[in-house]
Amino acid sequence: MLWPFNHFRKPRLAPSGTIEAIYGMIVTQAREPLFYRDLGVPDTVNGRFDLVLLHLWLVLRRLKSADSGSALSQALFDHFCNDMDDNLREMGVGDLAVPRRMQAFGEAFYGRTAAYDMALTEGREALAAAICKNILNGEKIEKARALSAYAEAAMTEFAQLDDAAFREARWRFPVPENARPQ
Repeated sequence: MLWPFNHFRKPRLAPSGTIEAIYGMIVTQAREPLFYRDLGVPDTVNGRFDLVLLHLWLVLRRLKSADSGSALSQALFDHFCNDMDDNLREMGVGDLAVPRRMQAFGEAFYGRTAAYDMALTEGREALAAAICKNILNGEKIEKARALSAYAEAAMTEFAQLDDAAFREARWRFPVPENARPQ
């Protein structure tokens, strides 16, 4: 029997399939070999984590301006946290260490997103410097400029999408090789 009061429940703004689709797009893009081969991102666990964070930041930033974006943002962030927790456990991290590692992930996420947000207010070179510090270990500023151009291209493309298309995962990240520093 169906629960007779279902119409009193708060409607879900984003089906879990949409969250999984968007998160899958983020992870797939962060695994794009070009980032590692041509743009200098270290092909390490940390390098891959930092690229996931960059792409997550780009998506969450766009969702801030979307109707009902805060609920989807929270669901996406929760999915990211669950994925990180699952990955830690798959790597054999013990139950007692997982909360400490998750706290470190949270600090990394908030620190990097704050740095990227601040850099956007300061200009293109500031974003390249923040990316250089956080993703490229403070080295290869030219590669960081290319990554910054890629992030700016993504923000420009995302801004042109209507909210419904973005919320429903009917979009793609730009091709990294097409982004060139100006």
